[in-house]
Amino acid sequence: MGERREELTMFEVAPWGIALDGVKESHLAHEESVFGLSNGHVGWRANLDEGDPRGVAGSYLNGVFEEHPMPYAEDGYGYPDCGQTVINVQNGQIIRLTVDDEPFDVTRGELVRHRRSLDFQDGTLHRDVEWISPTDRRVRIESTRIVSFTHRSVAAVRYRVQAVDQEVAISIQSEVLPNEPLPITHADPRVQELLTKPLVGVDSNVIDTAATLVHRTRKSGLTIAVSSDHVVTASGATAPTVTTEATHELTRTTVRVVLAPGEHVEVVKFVGHEWSATASAATLRDRAEVAAADAKRAGWDRLVAEQRARLDDYWACADVEVDGEPRLQQAVRYALFQVFQASVRAELRSVPGKGLTGSGYEGHTFWDFEAYVLPVLTSTAPHAAEQALRWRHSTLDHARERAEHLHLRGAAFPWRTIDGRESSGYWPAGTAAFHVNADIAGAVLHYVRATGDHAFEREVGVELLVETARLWLSLGRWDCAGGFHIDGVTGPDEYSAIADDNIYTNLMARQNLRGAADAARRHPEIADALGADDAERESWLQAAEAMTVLFDEDRGVHPQSARFTDQQRWAFASTSPDQYPLHSHFPYFDLYRKQVVKQADLVLALFFAHEAFTAEQKARDFAYYEEVTVRDSSLSAAAQAVIAAEVGQLELAYDYLGEAATLDLDDLQGDTDEGLHIAALAGVWTAITAGFGGMRDSDEGLRFSPRLPERLGRLCFGVRIHGQTLRVEITPSKATYSLKSGSPLTIGHFADEVELRAGEPVTREIPDLAEAGPRPEQPKGRAPRDAAVAFARSRR
Repeated sequence: MGERREELTMFEVAPWGIALDGVKESHLAHEESVFGLSNGHVGWRANLDEGDPRGVAGSYLNGVFEEHPMPYAEDGYGYPDCGQTVINVQNGQIIRLTVDDEPFDVTRGELVRHRRSLDFQDGTLHRDVEWISPTDRRVRIESTRIVSFTHRSVAAVRYRVQAVDQEVAISIQSEVLPNEPLPITHADPRVQELLTKPLVGVDSNVIDTAATLVHRTRKSGLTIAVSSDHVVTASGATAPTVTTEATHELTRTTVRVVLAPGEHVEVVKFVGHEWSATASAATLRDRAEVAAADAKRAGWDRLVAEQRARLDDYWACADVEVDGEPRLQQAVRYALFQVFQASVRAELRSVPGKGLTGSGYEGHTFWDFEAYVLPVLTSTAPHAAEQALRWRHSTLDHARERAEHLHLRGAAFPWRTIDGRESSGYWPAGTAAFHVNADIAGAVLHYVRATGDHAFEREVGVELLVETARLWLSLGRWDCAGGFHIDGVTGPDEYSAIADDNIYTNLMARQNLRGAADAARRHPEIADALGADDAERESWLQAAEAMTVLFDEDRGVHPQSARFTDQQRWAFASTSPDQYPLHSHFPYFDLYRKQVVKQADLVLALFFAHEAFTAEQKARDFAYYEEVTVRDSSLSAAAQAVIAAEVGQLELAYDYLGEAATLDLDDLQGDTDEGLHIAALAGVWTAITAGFGGMRDSDEGLRFSPRLPERLGRLCFGVRIHGQTLRVEITPSKATYSLKSGSPLTIGHFADEVELRAGEPVTREIPDLAEAGPRPEQPKGRAPRDAAVAFARSRR
């Protein structure tokens, strides 16, 4: 893990929410990420309503970015010409309060009470404040936020102020503000200039209590409209006055009222968001205004009720029940809530590495979305998975163009991107990481197996599989003995690069090639339209059959790539704790030529290509790679938990689960202020279902080999399969499988086949665990912290 702050935020432990009392400025950026709200289209960091103090401002629309030059010390063929960085759109969160003549500020006066709580069942963020101004005026403030799952473009705030013990004059200013500051990590002054004020005013408009701002990005040419409208009520005899004004740099609705003790004023703010690369400013202005007006017409109560209903439907399948550790129960539901809200209304967009909770990774999408996030969505919210894969399909022209530029066939999808074009300027860990293409293909294959969505396969899946299969044939080579090799590529481990026959890449490519041939055979008319004739399909199968999978006979393990196990091991014993993460303290040249693994690579292959390894090989491989894996990536712990559980190291698996589950809540890497790690959060579900549930997916269907660690008494989770919900309940000695409705379903329980019928739970014994051997060792100082520590309440 990276550097972790010593002083942790102490979130309250509860089964269906997370809460925090008090305000500490140094923790705000972390808490803004943790409490952030989104729906996959609109994202609001949990900045305080009044705007200040704050850690990092954050109001995002999925797909909105600014383009900037890519600074290279030395240019080269194939390098991307420009980069992409997420920016803040016009900020509609701000509601400022003045009590008599004193602005509400949590750093001034006396903060009697301050509590924020995120509800996983309602999908709302609530804030409860009691404040005494420097002039001794006491007020109570309540605000509740929502980013709607049913109104895709809408976020809303209900803001209420109550006078406590004396008459006060209240002024509330509800604003929409462009060009909120963004953390800029680029040293190039050209990039800094573009990102400091990326939005240029195009239009502003006022209609009664509604106001709209329209802006355009300077370089990428995207137009964004944000509109707000209000409902204002008060309990006293004096009616509030309401005025609204707008310029290109600000909209402001001002509410003024005098409150007697016990009286309150309430403002409900509805904010509509729209953007486009092609639509006119007038069109987007109208759309944003309609979105806000429709939400206003529906009303606050209906928005909240619809949000609750949508989450009720999600939790009916997705919920994971954990007996034995309250904080794990909270962390698992938190992870599932964040994965869901990051994607539920993305609709033909991907999910960035940080979701819409921060600007980390510059807002880019990576391979881990298909590898880590999509399996969770496919099994719990398949519509969201389908939409994300359709987004990948919509970027095929960019991927084909990239492949042609690299003198390859088919499609080469980008390592990191916002709109489908490559945005990585470091080719050894970007362009060379071709496994992203197999990860996309793997997500397609899993989605079709799990859903039976053959319309999707015809419309999207076949073409994605065919074009990625073509890439592997042009990228690989045949040796004189008839073996197929893929040379000079980078696998998931970012401390190795430009390696030959990376096993993860080869095995995932093999799945891709076979899957493409099968899909083309099922849909010959689509294959013919794509020019994939019988000879080409046969060439895919031949390459898959001849794919090189290396094995080190001397050590009895699979090398991560050619010659990896012959390399010198990193000097772990002399590496101090403050020298992690290694990439921040050592040159990549040195990392690339040593045996040191940043994140699960070969171990990830043991999971994703599980049928390619024997049980003995998995145990030996896992133990070997534990000794050289330092987990300088948030992605590693979940994969290690899965294989640790499979090879019988249940307590080690539980420790890895503890690390994955608390990564963001405890800010273990010290970078959650930049946004949540969405793929790592998805990995929490995977560690439970594939780890302790032993769930494996293949062409033969679902199979379970469940086992619990000693500290868990019961585990229960749900999986969507062909439109049905399968619930799996695990205790130390038994597993019960329940099908809620639908047609009979056959699954595997260890070596047995189990036929399930709706409403007829089936219970099977869990066989005794064979001796697993000694607990594998990790590099000095890199063992996961004990889960008992991870799941203890955080210190403040």
